[in-house]
Amino acid sequence: MAESPERKPRSFDVLAIQDLLPHRYPILLVDRILDYEPGEWIRGVKNVTIGEQIFLGHFPKNPVFPGVLIVEAMAQTGGCLVLQTLPDRHDKLIYFMAIDNVKFRKPVVPGDQLVMEVKVLTNRGKVAKLRGEAFVDGQKVAEAEFMSMLVDAPKSEAK
Repeated sequence: MAESPERKPRSFDVLAIQDLLPHRYPILLVDRILDYEPGEWIRGVKNVTIGEQIFLGHFPKNPVFPGVLIVEAMAQTGGCLVLQTLPDRHDKLIYFMAIDNVKFRKPVVPGDQLVMEVKVLTNRGKVAKLRGEAFVDGQKVAEAEFMSMLVDAPKSEAK
């Protein structure tokens, strides 16, 4: 996911993310999009803080951000990539369909900044296959391949 030196990064904040995704606190797991190439790849950030409710039980004396939430953060980042290119994105939702080849390499703890990089492997209209990797301080902490499907949003959720 290398940018060319002459290209400025494309980024957007959490308000733009909320315009794309239906998720809200406490399950919105992308704080910012750092850069993307439409239809190809995206890089987003999740700041992991001790104030997150999950740490009340996972684990009180040894807080570790759950791997399943790292995967969800990668999926939400990929959802931003797929949805941001659609002219009718406010009439669509993106659903997580399948997951393969998940690996967790290192624990993620409060204070870490999780950087998610997601690439499109295939996109066949309504169904996309993506590959995500998550990093902390440049070290890979997780990876997964996942599929998503676009569906029409219920009229009550369309914007």
